[in-house]
Order: sequence, then structure tokens, then C-alpha cells
Amino acid sequence: MKKKKIIISGGGTGGHIFPAIAVAQALQRIDETVEILFVGAKGKIEERKVPEAGFKIELLDIRGFQRKLSFETLKNIFRLIKSLFKARKIIRKFKPDVVVGVGGYASGPVVYVASLKGIPTLIQEQNSYPGITNKILSKRADKICIAYDAVIKYFPENKVVLTGNPVRKKITDTVATREEVLTFFNLEAGKKVILSLGGSGGAKSINDGIIANLDKIVQSDVFFIWQTGKNYYEDSLKATQEIQAKNIKVYDFIARMDLAYKAADLVISRAGAGTISELSMLEKATILVPSPNVAEDHQTKNAMALVDLNAAVLIKDNETEDKLIDTALELVKNSDEINQLSNNISKEKMPNSGMLIAKEILNLIIEK
Repeated sequence: MKKKKIIISGGGTGGHIFPAIAVAQALQRIDETVEILFVGAKGKIEERKVPEAGFKIELLDIRGFQRKLSFETLKNIFRLIKSLFKARKIIRKFKPDVVVGVGGYASGPVVYVASLKGIPTLIQEQNSYPGITNKILSKRADKICIAYDAVIKYFPENKVVLTGNPVRKKITDTVATREEVLTFFNLEAGKKVILSLGGSGGAKSINDGIIANLDKIVQSDVFFIWQTGKNYYEDSLKATQEIQAKNIKVYDFIARMDLAYKAADLVISRAGAGTISELSMLEKATILVPSPNVAEDHQTKNAMALVDLNAAVLIKDNETEDKLIDTALELVKNSDEINQLSNNISKEKMPNSGMLIAKEILNLIIEK
């Protein structure tokens, strides 16, 4: 039997690339002979994370378009044209049976070229509101995998299948004990724990909200695990050292997110689709602070999909200094509300997303 060959294209953020890697791993579990090639954007997270996961990757020199005309916009048009030619070359050489787009700049040229060549294509939309790339590609794609019912109306309904977002197995399948968690973070048994996340780069408004209220955290009987992101680590660490905040654990990046999630009674986070899927799978009570600096304000739409179900609390980006820590410290001690949020967000989880998407991809392959 002919070996199946699949291209997975896209990335740009962890929210795009981690689910893509989970799909690739699911494909390998179904058929260990399948050959997978990633195509991503040069200088983005996929350039590092895909090889770390054991997959090959080709890179396109492509960027997002600004909304105003400038010299950079003209350069990006040239990059897009160049990327279309490179995508064509990659497809001609690799000869994929299916091409998958997971969102992000690199998915556009690859899925578009594949559709012109008559190669079956599938796109995955992680958010509750589609990005511009997937809106355009949806007209040409053969299948569209979505994570939220709310997004069906933006796509041709006959192509859509609800699959949820795949989640990294190393986060959901941890066998860590409570003792291991306490030791790793140097926590005290019996104390409530708040975990604050801002992505690998960090979230300025979340960090500003914490720094403005460090004294309240220090005076509370709560442990606070704070992932600042690399851009804010030095200033955040210095601020906690100056007030000798022993109950605040500061990290630029947390390698063992499985332990961090397991430690947390309450999570503070941006509202990226991948993170929300992890929080749903792990049934975590959450305060969401949507980033306003994303296309189509999709993080607010992601957050509201949960808030409307009483499955998360929302704090606006410009209200973090006034409301975030007060809300978190009050909420973490309210066991009834924590349990209700946990229970409601758990109803949104789809545990077999990676396998569902992998099966849809393989169903598009026509045996020759």
C-alpha cells in the first residue's frame, strides 16, 4: 500500500502550532507509516517547536498584512508572491495526498496552491470567530474542522464538522502526584493557589495588574504562581524581591505546565483558543483577560462563549489594575463559585479532538 503523505501548514503562535502537533501525533497513532511535513513561517514559534516534536518543517518568508498602506505592506505583498511560488515548489516535491491548514500566515499560500492542483484540503478553525486566512480558504477547502458551534455560520455548512481543539497530551496525561507539585513550586499544603499565565512573550496588562496589587497578594493567605513571560521577568522578579513576597513564585516560562495546572485552584489567562481548550479539558476555574491586540478581537469572542455559560469570569484588558487581583483573591476562596465554574467549563471539553481531526484528514485521501 502507498505511504500516505500529509502537509500541515500554518502556525505563528502556540495556539496554532500546539494543536497542529497534536493532530500530527494523532495521525501517527492511527498510521505509524504516515509521512508528515510541516510548512510554517520563518522566525515564528513553529521553527523551533516542530523539530522539537520530531517533525520536518519547511519555512516561508511571510508576514501578516497591516491595515494601512506602507512600504512594509508592499514588502509583505512581495513576500506573499514569493511564498506562493515556494509553496508550489514544496507541494510539487513532496506530493502530498492531503494539505491541512491550521491558521496563521503560512497556511494561506500552501492550502491555496494545493486546492488549485486538485489536492484535497482541510482547514482547522480554533476560535469562535474565524481569522481572515480561514475565511478566504473556506471557499476552496474540502473540509472545515471547528471548535465552537458559534463559528458554523461563517462557513459553508456542508463542509463543517465540530471536532474541538486538540490539546497537548503531556499536559492532560500527567501522572504527577500532589507531593511532586508542591515540591516543584515550593508550595505549602492546604493553601489556595492562583496561577497567572500570559503566554511565552507575556501579557503586559496582566503583569501590570499584578504589580499594581502585589501588596494585596502578599497580605493574602494564597500562593501565587506567576508566569510573566520573558519580556517582563526581570522587572517582575525585582518587584517581588523588594517587598519580600514569599508567597509569589515568579517564572519567565514554566516548562512543566502539567504541574502548574495541577497546582492551581484558579487560573488567570489570556483567551487564546488553545489555552481555553486546555482549561476546559482540565476543568479549571478561570479568569480570562482577552488580548485586544489580535485579529477581529477573536479572544473576546472566545471568552464570551464561556462567560455566557457561566464557565469563566471576564476582566477587560484595561481594567486589570483596578479589578483583576481583587476579583481573583475573592473568587479563589469561594469554593461554591470555583466548583460551578469548573463544572461548567468541563462541559465544553472534547477529549478526542486530535483523533477526530486526524480521521477527517485521512478520510480525504483517495486510495489509488
